[in-house]
Amino acid sequence: MQVLRSAREQLSELTGLVPEAVTSFEQTADGWSLEVEVVEIDRVPDTMSVMASYQVDVNPDGELEGYRRVRRYERGRVDSRRSGGG
Repeated sequence: MQVLRSAREQLSELTGLVPEAVTSFEQTADGWSLEVEVVEIDRVPDTMSVMASYQVDVNPDGELEGYRRVRRYERGRVDSRRSGGG
């Protein structure tokens, strides 16, 4: 849990964005890889806010090694990725 907290704090400090949630995390050979959701543009109503998911990589000690935005979307939008072959 400390690694997750530390990654969120470091991402916030570097980007100025406030993390809302860690939506996934997995241990890698080099530490941890997390996906963190943030509000990039706060709008009214809240469902129109622009959200983003960032991939955040941290070493085993919880120090941020790198990050990148992997997705950007309106909060009220359902993910357009479909399952199945259609």
